[in-house]
Amino acid sequence: MIGTILIDYLLAILIDRNRDDYSKCKWIFILTIILNVSILGFFKYFGFFVNNINSIFNLNIPFEGLALPIGISFYTFQVLSYIVDVYLGKVEVQYNLINFATYVTMFPQLVAGPIVQYQTIEEQLNTRQESVFKFGEGVERFIQGLGKKILLANNIGMLWTTISSLELSSISVLTAWLGIIAYTFQIYFDFSAYSDMAIGLGKMFGFEFMENFNYPYISKSVTEFWRRWHISLGTWFREYIYIPLGGNRVSVPKQIRNIFVVWALTGLWHGANWNFVVWGLYYGILLLIEKFVLKSFLEKVPDSIKHTYTMLFVIVGWLFFASEDLGFALDYLKIMFFASGNTIVDTAGIYYLYTNIVMFAILIVFSTPIIKRTLESLAQKYRDKLINPSLVIYGLVLFLVTAYLVNETYNPFLYFRF
Repeated sequence: MIGTILIDYLLAILIDRNRDDYSKCKWIFILTIILNVSILGFFKYFGFFVNNINSIFNLNIPFEGLALPIGISFYTFQVLSYIVDVYLGKVEVQYNLINFATYVTMFPQLVAGPIVQYQTIEEQLNTRQESVFKFGEGVERFIQGLGKKILLANNIGMLWTTISSLELSSISVLTAWLGIIAYTFQIYFDFSAYSDMAIGLGKMFGFEFMENFNYPYISKSVTEFWRRWHISLGTWFREYIYIPLGGNRVSVPKQIRNIFVVWALTGLWHGANWNFVVWGLYYGILLLIEKFVLKSFLEKVPDSIKHTYTMLFVIVGWLFFASEDLGFALDYLKIMFFASGNTIVDTAGIYYLYTNIVMFAILIVFSTPIIKRTLESLAQKYRDKLINPSLVIYGLVLFLVTAYLVNETYNPFLYFRF
């Protein structure tokens, strides 16, 4: 991280000082991009590359597994956005090393996002306003995230952990669906919780970070889903990959190429494994179908059908994301769609449904804006009162989270490997 900070700080200054020499400026820019991508590629994809070389050419090249520096995917994308924006003249070069280092190492969002573009906090590095009120808002947002992570994501995550560890030949279709639906809720409440906590921590220090999730599970198309899910990553790929390739201003074949490039890279960004690449291409194909085939049809069908269609494909997509390898994902998928000969319903599946049905109902409600609107309404209604019900709720959530953390050991960090 220190190396990245120093290299990008100095090379950005060189880019700025050589603007009059287009060729020299361009080559410094290219060198900077190559250095950053190479560092990320070495730590994150070296083992993946060697494994595939060994498999393809039947070799046995030895290699040591590398420890993945925490947050490298996030801060590498952040410095890349800074370098590109400096080169294009969208932002002023940062001559204050401490300010630049603060941007790269900003601990609230370093480990799990959101990806903060330099242009969004350029002014905030020097002119942000801290206040007791903003600090209080930050605490509330942090508690929201903490509650989502500990009370919701962790609890439903145990169901997926249990089911995915079973012998696939022994589980029923019902059990398989309950498992992947559990993971669907876990990944959302886990990742959006980290974003909530990051936004809350940033607000405590006067920073305003962009929203990273906007209730993606209420979407009525896959396209809408990706406008609501991991917004900062989608924004980054759109601005720095899709649009520079021509976006949708080019011919149809080139549009298809652009979408496939973006989604292959999106999948690979999430992990050095073929199942992530397949996951990315899976969404690329779905988005192409919606764009060129289903768009007019989806406009005519009822919202309930659009929502069901969207969630079905999202759930299937999460199976590729959650699996350790493609083989497991395909075997699990066969069970879900009655292609494996497994029992449709068994006592284990009924037990998992019975013991988790209340949690599923709670998760569905929390996946919508209902709770947020209720809390905001309470806060507004009782703003001048001595006792505010919304603050009582936050206090209760904090108490429950603390009690849970003291007593439970199950606390996975899904995005650690990204």
